[in-house]
Amino acid sequence: MSAPDPARLHPTTRSDLDNVVFLRNQVTSEFIEVGEFTYYDDEGTRGPFESANVLYNYGTQRLVIGRFCAIGPGVRFVMPAGQHPMAGPSTFPFTMFGGSWTDNTLDTFLAIPSNGDTVVGNDVWFGREAAVLPGVSVGDGAVIAAYSVVASDVEPYTVVGGNPAQPIRVRYGPEDVRLLREARWWDWPVELITRHAAEIMGGTPARLAEIAAELRGQ
Repeated sequence: MSAPDPARLHPTTRSDLDNVVFLRNQVTSEFIEVGEFTYYDDEGTRGPFESANVLYNYGTQRLVIGRFCAIGPGVRFVMPAGQHPMAGPSTFPFTMFGGSWTDNTLDTFLAIPSNGDTVVGNDVWFGREAAVLPGVSVGDGAVIAAYSVVASDVEPYTVVGGNPAQPIRVRYGPEDVRLLREARWWDWPVELITRHAAEIMGGTPARLAEIAAELRGQ
């Protein structure tokens, strides 16, 4: 019984999937944290994820992505450093041009509110070219439709889409969501995940809760 090696950059030998990378092994920025088995499909055209897909990443806010997330081609995370001033009449970023423009506007620039860290839970699926705006939290098990712009928090196990992204449907009712979030299958030992992969993909929240209870009882 084997599973992909989470320490490998390219986790599969299939020629049609040579563009798939386990992100944890590619990211070097201290402000980006990625959990094991989260992958990105880069289609071989965009370059390293942290420079091509994490935009304006030169502040102190962090991007945190959980385990077992599936990130489609061209998905982008916009960090807070890319925000423009909106407290006054103009949104023009005078500060970035240096000289007296910087000197005269630095205090105003530094006063721009920060949205904080961007946090993605576990087992989240991002469709192609989706964009996530600064400071958003995306809950476990959420699905982000292709080409969506996520401007506000997404609840666990909710499908969202559009610009701005809005809830389309919930994947499970409140009790099942509770069972899934307590089971936390993504934190199980890899051997257990491998053994129960079919149930994780196609089973029920109640069954995963049973397995989690057995694990806790060991």
